[in-house]
Order: sequence, then structure tokens, then C-alpha cells
Amino acid sequence: MLVLLVVFWSVVWPYVTGAVLLGGVVAAGWWLWRTDRLVRGRDRLWRQEEAVKAGHRTLAEVDAMTGTEFEDLVASLCRRDGCTEVRRVGGANDNGADVVGRLPDGRSMVIQCKRYAPNNTIASRELRDLLGAKVHFGADLAVFVTTTRFSRPSEKFALQHGILAVHRDHLGLWNNGASLLSLGDVNGQGQGDSRHRARWKQAYGK
Repeated sequence: MLVLLVVFWSVVWPYVTGAVLLGGVVAAGWWLWRTDRLVRGRDRLWRQEEAVKAGHRTLAEVDAMTGTEFEDLVASLCRRDGCTEVRRVGGANDNGADVVGRLPDGRSMVIQCKRYAPNNTIASRELRDLLGAKVHFGADLAVFVTTTRFSRPSEKFALQHGILAVHRDHLGLWNNGASLLSLGDVNGQGQGDSRHRARWKQAYGK
């Protein structure tokens, strides 16, 4: 091959040169594509980490928020998790909803936000109001987010009717970077047994 290449070099050199140049262009293009993918991946990870840091609040800071500020925080956490069309609708005529939007998978959601003192408890009637809001807005998922805990009947009601009940401990997880959808895997859990409830009452006075 080498001898033939030398003998016929005057004939084949344009083809060899073209093949080398083409190979170089392909290699350079692949390297640029791979580098772009790596840079974009790092940038996406950095932006996600920064979004978590920006949205992070201690629960003590959340307790000091107004109701409107709490609704804004919940909306910002939804956007951080990739939810779209997120808007706050809370107010005098909110029809039982404070935040509406779409989950990353495209399903519509309606959220009720209750920034109560930790020694309060969410009653079943408040979840019934959210269920009505779900029907009113034609939402696929209803979410109830609170800074306190759910009563046993309200927790049972949420599970029976497919409501995602985000109590104080789950709010802390969400605020610290867990996604909203991941909370569905632990829905109805985390409020503990009788000893946990006793410690809760000791800590928050009820």
C-alpha cells in the first residue's frame, strides 16, 4: 500500500488530502459537540443549585412570612422544579386556590397554601375546599402546602381523594431541594407515631 501510494502519489494526493481534511473536520465537530454538551450540563446543574440556594429559607423565616409571601415562596419552588404557567391566584375570590400551574409532565395542578403557626392543625374541611377548587379549575392534581401538620382525619381524607398533603416536615424537604413530584412518594407519611406527636406538642405548645 505504501509503495503504491508513493508511485501514484501525483494521482491520489488530492483524495488523500481531502480524506484527511474531512476526518479533521469531523473530529473537530465531534469535539465541539461534546464540549458543548458538557458545558451545558454543568451550566444546568449550576443553575439548579443556585435556584435551590435562592429559594432556600429556614422554616423560622417561613413562619415569619405573610400569607402572600408564603404563596410566592410556594410558586417559586414550583418554578424551580420545572413547573410551567405558574401563577399566584390567592385573594378574596381565589375559589379555594392560591397557586395554579402545570407540573413538568404537563398535568395541571392547583395548590392551597396555609401559613399557620406550627401549633395549629389542618382540619378536613380545608381539604374539602381544595377538592372543590380542583373541580373548579379542572386540575389533574390538588396540593395542600402548610407550615403545620394535618389532623388524622384530614390526612386520611387527602389520601382517599388523591390530594398531595405537604406538611411542615415535607415543606422543609421541598425547600431544601427535593422536588414536588418526589413528595408524592411519601404522601401521608412523616407525621410520626404518638411519641413524635408528643415531641411536636412539646416543641410547639400543642
